[in-house]
Amino acid sequence: MKLDSSYYPYSSRRMTVFAKKGMVATSQNLAAEAGLEILKKGGNAIDAAIATAACLTVVEPTSCGIGGDAFALVWTRGKLYGLNASGPAPRKISLEAVKKAGYKEMPRYGWYPVTVPGAPSAWAELSRRFGKLPLTRVLAPAIEYAYKGYPVSPVVGKYWKEAFDDYRKNTEGEVFKYWFETFAPQGRVPEIGQVWRSPAHARTLEAIAETRAESFYRGELAEKIEDFSRKYGGYITKEDLENFAPEWVEPIKVNYRGYEVWEIPPNGQGLVALMALNILKGFEFTDKDKADTYHKQIEAIKLAFADGKQYLTDLRKMKVKVTDLLSDAYAEERRKRIGKQAIQPLPGRPPQSGTVYLAAADEEGNMVSFIQSNYMGFGSGLVVPGTGISLHNRGCNFSLDPFHVNCLEPGKKPYHTIIPGFLTKNNRPIGPFGVMGGFMQPQGHVQVIMNTIDFQLNPQAALDAPRWLWVEGKKVKLEHAFPQHIAESLASMGHDVEWSLASKIFGRGQIIWRDEEGVLAGATDPRADGVVAAW
Repeated sequence: MKLDSSYYPYSSRRMTVFAKKGMVATSQNLAAEAGLEILKKGGNAIDAAIATAACLTVVEPTSCGIGGDAFALVWTRGKLYGLNASGPAPRKISLEAVKKAGYKEMPRYGWYPVTVPGAPSAWAELSRRFGKLPLTRVLAPAIEYAYKGYPVSPVVGKYWKEAFDDYRKNTEGEVFKYWFETFAPQGRVPEIGQVWRSPAHARTLEAIAETRAESFYRGELAEKIEDFSRKYGGYITKEDLENFAPEWVEPIKVNYRGYEVWEIPPNGQGLVALMALNILKGFEFTDKDKADTYHKQIEAIKLAFADGKQYLTDLRKMKVKVTDLLSDAYAEERRKRIGKQAIQPLPGRPPQSGTVYLAAADEEGNMVSFIQSNYMGFGSGLVVPGTGISLHNRGCNFSLDPFHVNCLEPGKKPYHTIIPGFLTKNNRPIGPFGVMGGFMQPQGHVQVIMNTIDFQLNPQAALDAPRWLWVEGKKVKLEHAFPQHIAESLASMGHDVEWSLASKIFGRGQIIWRDEEGVLAGATDPRADGVVAAW
């Protein structure tokens, strides 16, 4: 068994937080408090979620930014609504252009992986449809932190330094200098506890708030994005921005032991979590800390990911139906593949017919599961000059295989890793949950849901529990606190087990559950700087 030494220590001495009037849980304390402030000023959970999300682009820029994507699940007025605010590839990009540049797979840095950012549209659309307060008031805390500054928190500071070293090593050329001017203005990143401010970021947030994101997609900010793209050989244009709009979508679900687990439909990978749970519901689990329990979880995730990578892409381009992938009959077929030994995962044949997460709730019954990301930390390494807009690299998930369902195409949305989750029972909201972290996310969803439903852990315990991460083939990484005797049993079952002390790879989650009397129970991951801000 190997040991990954890149470790950032954490300890969980937290308890589940209870409140009645309102709650916001996320990975950075100032952002959570900003959301609570909006609740206290008369906003609802939707307003609080927007405020928190915008604030996170300032106080946790290592995970998200104005130039990223977002998804949301919103429970309000007795119904669950889904919002997909992920953008497509630019109309001028092509598979041939990327291959001509010498790439055999989509690059991580530069213009090729940049897709249309959707996060500002998510804030504006959620505010328009369900918010109570003006967007100018809701974004005010984020704007104030950007103008006046804030002391950098420990986990954020660590990842900021890692990003600086990464970009310094792996990027070259004038186009990347604006990242360094924005996030490392004195030739270094801010230290933990040091105050960092970004007036350019503040001015951009003001323009978004005052125009309800019109400036970003059809106004001055759109022009700045296009000018930057044109100057340095990018593909995104003002026309791409003008033609984009977030989509209201019908959430998808599976019934897991009497509860409905909800996700956003593709292009998000929430489908992978649901497929895994659909397989797992055919087994009985009586003991969490048992090798057979983990073995079946890992095998189910492997099978679900094999199908996800084979079939999942922009919903308009999928060649199989989501309902077929989530059918009980197909789950039974996949379940038969799970034996006593680890397998190499292969896709089945269904019948043909580096992110932030936040949860918010209020006393009116509104609940929000929201996630946004720049992907892989700060994203592409490109920052639009004078704006603080760090462009994401979500197109990195496109395939360059012309025969693959997720192949790069102009105007197409890529396979997307960020997924918000929601739990209901008998049409009653239990609440939002999520675990950020790339391809860890559906794995985190499965583990948190099983911790909650199968093993009846309270929200904080469900998040604190040591996690596993399936990587590829038979390779599984185990968190440092994972029981050694179970790890040894998994190895004897054929799993290639590797312990890791790097808490980052196991994701960071939040939960808010509501009981029948309206009492909120919230928790936040010990692997981040977050808090549960409650009222």
